[in-house]
Amino acid sequence: MPEPALTFAIVIIGVALAFDYVNGFHDAANSIATVVSTRVLTPLQGVVWAAVFNFIAAFTFGTAVAKTIGSGLIDVTRVDNFVLFAGLVGAITWDLITWRLGLPTSSSHALIGGYAGAAILKAGFSVLVLGGWVKTLSFIVIAPLLGWILGTAMITGVYWLFRKQTPASTDRLFRRAQLVSAALYSLGHGTNDAQKTMGIIAGVLFTLPAYRYLVTDASGHLTIPFWIVLMAHAAIALGTLTGGWRIVHTMGSKITKLRPIGGFAAETAGALTLFTSSELGIPVSTTHVITGGIVGVGSVHGVRSVNWGVASRIVWAWVLTIPAAGTIAGAVYLLIEFIQRVVL
Repeated sequence: MPEPALTFAIVIIGVALAFDYVNGFHDAANSIATVVSTRVLTPLQGVVWAAVFNFIAAFTFGTAVAKTIGSGLIDVTRVDNFVLFAGLVGAITWDLITWRLGLPTSSSHALIGGYAGAAILKAGFSVLVLGGWVKTLSFIVIAPLLGWILGTAMITGVYWLFRKQTPASTDRLFRRAQLVSAALYSLGHGTNDAQKTMGIIAGVLFTLPAYRYLVTDASGHLTIPFWIVLMAHAAIALGTLTGGWRIVHTMGSKITKLRPIGGFAAETAGALTLFTSSELGIPVSTTHVITGGIVGVGSVHGVRSVNWGVASRIVWAWVLTIPAAGTIAGAVYLLIEFIQRVVL
């Protein structure tokens, strides 16, 4: 029989993969909302297209984001697997609440919020690695602004380059081009988001001295083996296949009306932002990035082209995500402690 600590670690890894799956269907809208709303692909074609490139991402970029999640935000030497479990439950719960409401919030920030909330109850605020949090929190603002700026620049440049083309010929061209931009965005989504689950799984194994060698290099530093990479990408790709239609509707048509040329610009801007942040090891929100890109594209047509009421609801959901997931995770951690006291 496996020892209790190992059994619980296996349970947490299963919950982490469940979070990755939920992340896939919750954030599927980020990858496919634009390409579906412009009718370049049907919803079914869109999720299959996105899922394929979510998985292909396993073979592209490195694991810098996973290392940030694994040891760059929380001092892993001062937490245990109960903290990781509570953090995951907090993140999954918040994701399901916002999915039910059709709000495109950040699964990434739900995860780090849940992780931090449980860790603080376990070891106090000093358990936070401030350098990692400064980078991550700053990109809550930087990522959507970068998506907005790039989206505006991209659509402005495309309009200028194709100013002599007829609307019909431009539309035909960008219906094809949007397949490429959607693929690039899905690649960026898989690259950044799947790595968060990798970091949690590596963190779980790191807390078990007998199995720490699986996730450390020769000098004892945390590393991410390829079998964890494949597990995480398979889970997020499977989740993407299940859709997430409520959020697709909000992202694809409620913020602004998109044509293929606008969808191409928003997705390309988002992909560039995700590739850059992944290379820097910063866990950003794919939701924030694509929303910024969509708003940037819409704002070119005038302030009234953007539904600022919907956009403001989304921003409020962003603001609430980290504290809400942290509060839920903290409550779960307190419940676990209470059960331990009663049972033991």
